[in-house]
Amino acid sequence: QVQLVESGGGLVQAGGSLRLSCAASGRTFSSNIMGWFRQAPGKEREFVAAIRWSDDSTYYADSVKGRFTISRDHAKNTVYLQMNSLKPEDTAVYHCAGRERPLDVMSPRAYGSWGQGTQVTVSS
Repeated sequence: QVQLVESGGGLVQAGGSLRLSCAASGRTFSSNIMGWFRQAPGKEREFVAAIRWSDDSTYYADSVKGRFTISRDHAKNTVYLQMNSLKPEDTAVYHCAGRERPLDVMSPRAYGSWGQGTQVTVSS
């Protein structure tokens, strides 16, 4: 299994930027796709973005397209989420995860390894 540790969350004003990091260790080869999800209080966990290790293919939720960018550093086994033009509705706990089941890349059920999460709060 993959161990994942997120960092980079914080409090930012609307329109600002943050960069989240997700450091992976353990059986990293078992997860060919790494994703970011977020969960706001009282809401279900929702897909944000994902990246395929082998060819850098990326996937984005419509709500973040054009504002967020997912990338990875193979040497550091780290996945990043650059978040620009943040909005109050982006406020949530952000988790990274490793896909371990052959299901829709945007479904949380496809992922078997989850980090503890990092809080992102966007003030208006």
